[in-house]
Formats: sequence, structure tokens, C-alpha cells
Amino acid sequence: MIASQRQSASLPPASGHWQFNHCKTVHCRNFGSHNPDDYIIQLTNPNRPSFICKECGAFPPLISNQSVVAEWRYLKLQQSNGLPACNNLNCENLGLPVLTHRHLYHAFGYSGDRQRYRCKSCQTTFVDRWSGFNPKHQIQQKLLALLFTGHPIRDICRRLSMNPKTFYDQLNHIASRCRRQLSVFDARLLQSRSQLALACTLSPLQPHAENGVNWIASCEAHSGYVLSQHINYHPEDTGEAAAVHDPYSPNARFMTKPTHPGTAPEPVTTQGLLAQVDAKYREVLSRPHLEDPTSALKLSHFPAKGKLVRPQYATYAHFLQLNELLSEETQLMLFMPQEPLLRSACLSVFLDRIRSGTIEPVYVEEDPDWPQGQPAGRIDIVLLGWWRDRWAFTRSDQVSKGICHLGGEKDNEARWLQLASHRAVDQYQQRFYQQFAQLVDEPRRKARPGGLLPLLDIYRAWHNLCRQDRNGMTPAQQLGLLRSPLTLEQLLN
Repeated sequence: MIASQRQSASLPPASGHWQFNHCKTVHCRNFGSHNPDDYIIQLTNPNRPSFICKECGAFPPLISNQSVVAEWRYLKLQQSNGLPACNNLNCENLGLPVLTHRHLYHAFGYSGDRQRYRCKSCQTTFVDRWSGFNPKHQIQQKLLALLFTGHPIRDICRRLSMNPKTFYDQLNHIASRCRRQLSVFDARLLQSRSQLALACTLSPLQPHAENGVNWIASCEAHSGYVLSQHINYHPEDTGEAAAVHDPYSPNARFMTKPTHPGTAPEPVTTQGLLAQVDAKYREVLSRPHLEDPTSALKLSHFPAKGKLVRPQYATYAHFLQLNELLSEETQLMLFMPQEPLLRSACLSVFLDRIRSGTIEPVYVEEDPDWPQGQPAGRIDIVLLGWWRDRWAFTRSDQVSKGICHLGGEKDNEARWLQLASHRAVDQYQQRFYQQFAQLVDEPRRKARPGGLLPLLDIYRAWHNLCRQDRNGMTPAQQLGLLRSPLTLEQLLN
């Protein structure tokens, strides 16, 4: 039974100024309202706690604000792991690196030959681990070269005369250096852009594992420069987990293996993009939890170690991280696939931007063969789903594309049909799968996804700074952040 049923029905308590439980229908009078009198709280079904807007009838699920913020803090700590940054969980400078936020710290002497800093806010001291020369860069270059050319871990250990523990220690070392390099270029990107188009998507980290671990990534929509990524998994066994989601619990974000696992819905064969979009709406409404894509799946390889985080908490935390990175003056375009979890997180976290008109959130669905940047032809407007979302479809040579502006903008469909796309981030994730398919699909890895965490950081750095497209340009070069691609030696040293 949900703990809140012992109390009077009300919205879960806010965390600071963050309250994510509100009507998410943009044109509703209650959009963004935090007044519990505007809603009917539904707690009779503990598996689907939700609230109903009295004005428009929308029924978004309840979510724990405190758990979202806790997941955000964990994300910041993980992304700054190994970087010279404050690690005090109660400090406002948590996770903000010295490399890009020098005004927040004092230089505070040395520890050996490494620079030490002190936080101006909480007086915590820390050392820049990577401020000196990297004496292991040659062995690390060989390790990465073998890993990227498809050699199994056991073969790499044999060739380099190291044991598996040393291999993973070196991999973690490389991942920390990659995060350090990327923090500088991320800051350059965000400081140099008054307008930014981001593509965001959510997909399984291991497509054939059925372990509930999802990977959310956001990249610059045209160059493919990956700005942030996050998975709903903690390698540490921290926090209490529960099989039933209780949005009033301080540990609502952690889940245990379902005692009665669901079954994946039978795939529906549809012809045409419009039919696929309509079928997706029906699939969403059939889920036990509207904003949890894994709630209807059978998790046959639930992680054996660590903690699995409910996807909604990881996704909201991901958007909170983007919100902190972006300046309030930045005009943001956000392209995403048709997924209500992404929509709800976007509209909740970027509520102030929605009201001020500094964000353009757009659903995008297109056939795989749709030409990138193709101008729209004839445009058909269709209202779909329970929410009566306003979709615009166009067609060219037997392939179609559709968009839905989540902010309610009208009369500009041709622009979004030509401009909006999340193909860059889809291709980034697909290339990761192809590059490391042997490691990702390893049978034992299905229940132990933690070993992929450093690989994600390394691949993101290599993709942004080293990987060249057909024109010999890296994503960082396309954005003017680099003049030439980085070599592995430059990346590691």
C-alpha cells in the first residue's frame, strides 16, 4: 500500500523550488499549476498512482520530486567523477569543474605535483588528479586500439600482459581523462551559442538483454556532438528498492525485480507512418505505467548487482542536467521521438522556458529513407491520441515524415518538417552497438551492465573529438570547437 494513503491525499512534496507534478497540457488553464485543488489525486490503484486535471482531464502519473533531485545530484557526481570539482552533496557547486568554473574555487597549494583547490562555497578541498603528465598513455593507447578493433577483453589482457582487474582500472582511468577533456569543449559549445538545436532519444543500453537498463542521450542535432548521456542504473548497492512505485517515498526511484513480470505487447504490423504513430499512442495507453517504457516488459535479465532506477527518474534528471548547462538566454530547439516520458520530463523541467517561449519541443517521426533536410511538400494535419496532439505529415517518393510541436505552435509546420530530426543521436547510439556488439551482447554482461559505464564515456569523447565523417570532420570541428581531429595520444595525455 502506498505510504501516502495513510495521510490526506496531496501532491508529493516539492524539492526546493522543483515540483514536477502538474498538468502537462500546454493550453490548459492548469498547465504548470502546483495547487492540489486543481487536481483529483488517485491512490486507489497502488500500481498506477496518478492525478487528474479538473480542467482538461489529463492524467499524468505522480512522481517523487525529492527522488528526481537526488538522481540529478547522483548524475552530477558521476559526470564529474575524476574531474577537479566540488563533491559535497549539499554544496551548490557540486559537480561544477574548475576547468570551466574557475571563479567558484581558490587554488590551494599542491599535493605532490598535482594542483589542489578549495571550494569558495563550502570550503571543501580536492586535488586535480590529472593535472600532471600521464605516464601510462602509451599502454592506454594500445588498449583502446585493440578495444576499438573488436578484440575481446581476454585477448587484450593477454596481448598487454595484464589481468582483468588492471584492464578495468585502466579503462576507468581513461574514462576520467575523457570526461576531463570533454568538459572543456562542452563549455566552449554552450558559451558560443545563442541558439542550440538538440536531439534527444531513449533506447535500451543492451538491445537484446531485456534487463530494463535504458540509455538517454542528447546531442547537437546537426553535427551529432553528444552533450550529455545518462543510464538508469547505479553500479553501487545504495538505497532501498521496492517493487511498487511509491511517489511519496524518499527511495521511490529504485526498483526491485518484478514478482509478476509483464509481457511485451505483440508487435502490430502497420503500413504508413501515420498508422505507426497512432499505434504508438495505443501502446502507451496500454502500459501499466504511462511514463515507464519498461513497465510492460518482461525483465528476464534483471541486474544482479547495483540498483536499477525507474526510467522516469533518470529521464527527469537528464533534463535537469541539460537545464543547468544551458543559459537562460539560449534559444533551444529540442527534437525527440514519440515517447510520453520524454515529453513529460521536457515540459516539467523546462516549464519556465515554455512560458517565456525560449524552447521549441518537437516530436519527430520519419521513415528511415527520408532525405535529411528535404523541404516539405503537401502537409496534412491530423489530431491523434487521447491528447488530440496536432501532427503534421508530409510525403515524398513513398517516404513520410511527421512532426508534432509540443508547445502548441501552429502555422510553421513546413519549417519543422524540414529542420527537425533526431537522426544524429540515433546513429550515435547505433554505432556504439555496432562497435562493441561483442561486449554489449556478452551473456554475462546482460545481468552486469556496470562494466559498460566507462566505455560510454570513452566512446562519447572519441565520437566528439576523434571520429571523422566522410568529409574528414569531427562533430567538434563542425561546431568550430577544434581545428583538427584529436589523436588518441592527445585525447589521453
